[in-house]
Amino acid sequence: MIFDGKTVLVTGGTGSFGKQFVKTVLENTRVKKVIVFSRDELKQYEMQQMYPHEPRIRFFIGDVRDYARLRRAFDGVDYVVHAAALKQVPAAEYNPFEAVKTNIHGAQNVIEAAIDQGVERVIALSTDKASSPFNLYGATKLVSDKLFIAGNAYAGGKRTRFSVVRYGNVVGSRGSVVPLFKKLASTGVIPITDERMTRFWITLQQGVQFVLNCFERMRGGEIFVPKIPSMRVIDLAKAIAPDADLKIIGIRPGEKLHEEMISVHDARRTVDMGSYYVIQPEMEWWPQEPSHGTPVPEDFSYSSDKNTDWLDVEQLREMARDV
Repeated sequence: MIFDGKTVLVTGGTGSFGKQFVKTVLENTRVKKVIVFSRDELKQYEMQQMYPHEPRIRFFIGDVRDYARLRRAFDGVDYVVHAAALKQVPAAEYNPFEAVKTNIHGAQNVIEAAIDQGVERVIALSTDKASSPFNLYGATKLVSDKLFIAGNAYAGGKRTRFSVVRYGNVVGSRGSVVPLFKKLASTGVIPITDERMTRFWITLQQGVQFVLNCFERMRGGEIFVPKIPSMRVIDLAKAIAPDADLKIIGIRPGEKLHEEMISVHDARRTVDMGSYYVIQPEMEWWPQEPSHGTPVPEDFSYSSDKNTDWLDVEQLREMARDV
């Protein structure tokens, strides 16, 4: 396993993804050390209680906005997962420059600190909202994606390599609609923004495993996109609260009717790798011919409403059961 004997750091390590990633790495690899980097001391304290006798875990308070703190935290680190972000769409619309400072400035700080400290591999987490962005959160993540891809050239002759993983909505993550629907089920009324709305859907563990696999696959410069199912939000409401009335309230500011992970503009650079896609960088340093994989058609796009894989009500009920 690529993590055996290595030191791994996770920015945003007390978030939903970070906690599951740390748990998976500690349980399934012979990792030397795992560093949780985040800015919330209470969440770090609560997470520490989960590992009272684990000598391989460390906790580092800091903010990705602070380059000097990142540089100190990255000392001796082999691999970094960049999961820190401001990701709530309405909050980003209302506090736009706060999202810019964390999602864009923070991304560049991670890149520079990783290069300066000789980190081997960095994977940044992206979102379906970064493809053809409509809201500020998606726009900041698109910029972040481009910064990380360009970071491979920025590294020059140094060994640091950067790649990006982009996937859809995570079942049960903080801000997920599942806990909200469960909470409102007892009221007998579930608010639905639009009955046509669709989303990509992935479990937390599936997301973690995909990132782990991409550390093995990456050469530096790729955007990895897993093939995952879509779901209709109205079906999710029926799965969680089958007897509730559905109230259509309209799409919120910055929200899309359907999500997209690969736009038609990215098609000429995208290859189908079987269970996932790779968007290759449009850079002169990237090999012109992929080592394997099938180029997608020129008019290809990967959007939640045109997916061929769908979750039905019963499957959604099963996925939401443990959230």
